[in-house]
Amino acid sequence: MLKKVLSVVLWLVLLISIVGCTKDQSASSKPNKSGSKDLSPVTFTYFNAGTPGKNMNTNETTIGKKLEEQTGVNFKVEYLVGDLNTKIGTMIASGKYPDILSPDAGIDKVLDAGGLIDLTDLIEKHAPNLKKLYGPYLNRMKDNDGKIYFIPFNAPQSFVADPNITQGAFWIQRGILKEAGYPKIKTLDEYFNLIEQYQLKHPKVDGASTIGFTALTYDWRFYALSNVPNHLAGYPNDGEVMVDMETHKTSVYADKDETMRYLQKLNELNSKGLFDKEAFVANYDEYLAKISSGRVLGFFDYGWEVQQALDNLKAAGNDDKRYMPLPITFDGQKDQYIDPMTFINNRGIGITVSAKDPVRIIKYFDNLAKEENQKLAFWGIKDETYSVNDKGRFYQTPEQAARTADQKYREDSGLKMFEYYWPHGDGLYSDGNAWNPSKQPEVATMSYTDGDKAILKAYGATVFSDLFAKPDDRPWYPTWSASIEQGSAPQIYGTKKTELIKKYFPKLVLSSPSKFDSVWKEYTKEFKSLDTKSFEKFMDKVVEDRIKEADNK
Repeated sequence: MLKKVLSVVLWLVLLISIVGCTKDQSASSKPNKSGSKDLSPVTFTYFNAGTPGKNMNTNETTIGKKLEEQTGVNFKVEYLVGDLNTKIGTMIASGKYPDILSPDAGIDKVLDAGGLIDLTDLIEKHAPNLKKLYGPYLNRMKDNDGKIYFIPFNAPQSFVADPNITQGAFWIQRGILKEAGYPKIKTLDEYFNLIEQYQLKHPKVDGASTIGFTALTYDWRFYALSNVPNHLAGYPNDGEVMVDMETHKTSVYADKDETMRYLQKLNELNSKGLFDKEAFVANYDEYLAKISSGRVLGFFDYGWEVQQALDNLKAAGNDDKRYMPLPITFDGQKDQYIDPMTFINNRGIGITVSAKDPVRIIKYFDNLAKEENQKLAFWGIKDETYSVNDKGRFYQTPEQAARTADQKYREDSGLKMFEYYWPHGDGLYSDGNAWNPSKQPEVATMSYTDGDKAILKAYGATVFSDLFAKPDDRPWYPTWSASIEQGSAPQIYGTKKTELIKKYFPKLVLSSPSKFDSVWKEYTKEFKSLDTKSFEKFMDKVVEDRIKEADNK
């Protein structure tokens, strides 16, 4: 009897164990909202204010689909149409945000409104890969209150010169250089003289009037005009100030001789009918369309900002209408157009207070930060968009180069979607390959057309960056990425200065030459009322702190 009872008890214990084990296994395989094994499908919303694009889901792209398979996460991405301030203002007023947000120039307004959550603990607890990638820069990512509210787009691991020019340059139609016998042009006067001579011979293109020189002035992109005197004086893009290499002291230049000299040159161009009279009223899309048309002979801009237009011209196949970047300075002094190793910490992507599941989102970012996924995002699919030789070097065949240059393919594959505006690195991977294919010399030269090779040969260069000076080491660079507290004296200066230059620069360029001096005098008189000293003092401290931080690494 006792044996029978024991047998029943043992059978019940075994049955309970089996049921319990089954429940445990079921629970462990069930998606857990905050657990690492959560692959349940979820779609978050992402508003990108930094660039135009086609609204679509990340999983509509090949790369986005692979990332979704790894994480279960998909994003519905919306891009800015219309006015940035209006769009951001509507979000702030309603208190309703997308799950993640890249507000670009509206970042301070969103932060001030409390629209982004603190990411510090999320990164610490759930994002080891992200923490590793951004490790050297975590302190610079902190806001004034010591918290991290957004992840900057670029964490450089080392310096690699971009074979092509994605930063600032004076651009000129290649047909102009070709007709002139490929002269070496270094100064501003040489540049504009060449354009003037060409336009006299070619007043029309395809039945439309040629435009000697245009400028981008739309909305927050006004810096594409206001930054130029800094570059012409032989300084890199430190934004509002020039930084002395010896003393490390900063100085505002918006009211200095360099700015006057450049605006007076544009005024002279305008009086000769060489300056684009629509430059101060055209929006960004109109500006790109104008450059794509082949009517514009020259302009200053940052390569990344006009890449869409440059790609359109390349696709059109008329090499004479494409542009050559030149390192123009006032008098031929050493240029500093190519950026040194740079960490930009005043733009980025944040998780908003409206986010449904911040943990899933930060884990997606963490997964994206893995080196293999960074290669996926930038290089694409092995043997489809790139190949690897027996030494482990990444390269592209002519077919792969053509494929990755095709805008529709880039859009469908996700190479366009993920090339920026997400957490990523820069420089070199652990295997020595360039983070971005565009910085791999083998890839750059492979993608060159016969026209590219011909003009480079004419100037004795292998890649376009050969024409530009190597950047000097500037551990503070760029000062414009410094976080400035809303309502502070430096912030108020910046706002008033922007309003003032937007008011006066068009007048200075478009007025008759006889009135330029009086308008400049009026402008500088108003400028003197601004608190430039507090701004320069603030920037001096930024430079000092960043030098100390670099020395302590």
